[in-house]
Amino acid sequence: MKYQCLLFDLDGTLVDSRADLITSINLMLAELGHQTLPDSRVIKFVGEGARLLVERALGAAREVAPQNSEIDYALKVFRRHYRDHLLDQTRIYPEVEETLGHLAQIPKAVVTNKPYEFTTVLLDGIGLLQYFNVIFGGDSLSERKPAPLMLLEAARRCSAEPSKSLMVGDSRVDIAAGKAAGMKTCGYIPGFCGRAELVEAGADFLIERFSELRELVECSSPH
Repeated sequence: MKYQCLLFDLDGTLVDSRADLITSINLMLAELGHQTLPDSRVIKFVGEGARLLVERALGAAREVAPQNSEIDYALKVFRRHYRDHLLDQTRIYPEVEETLGHLAQIPKAVVTNKPYEFTTVLLDGIGLLQYFNVIFGGDSLSERKPAPLMLLEAARRCSAEPSKSLMVGDSRVDIAAGKAAGMKTCGYIPGFCGRAELVEAGADFLIERFSELRELVECSSPH
């Protein structure tokens, strides 16, 4: 039996959004009177939702743990800047669109910790929205990845069994969520986190090029 559903992370998996995330975080820090951070530092904070991204960036810039009220305010500032810049330099990774089109017969979902508002605007803006039956952001349900809730609900809405679904992502958070949901997992090596993190997380499959997903899906069984 082939896969009944394909689930995808967004940042670092379908799109390279690093530049716009870095820009927006550093605009936030500058507006709040803090030193900006190197690109590589900001990217290490991405993947577990906007609030944690902001909290980590604030902590790194100030070298003091921020209070909840400070995080709340900074998050509003970040969201304002990111709303203005999320499509400036964000690009679809090579072979993504062709691969999604080739696998059109299989229901697909986006399950990302990025806020839903930004997820839908980004997918629409870069022309990927049409490929997905279900879209969940980090604020869509009561839990985010690495909890399995988003993945299980996405599979359900795609009329798929979790054990016959494949989660594709670039980080340990994606792989952990897939495993917790009882799904097969595939790590995208060129994403934000790299091969070592995906191997350590125990991804079932690894791909260097997005087009490798075609063979993986068409030639392998979930069991």
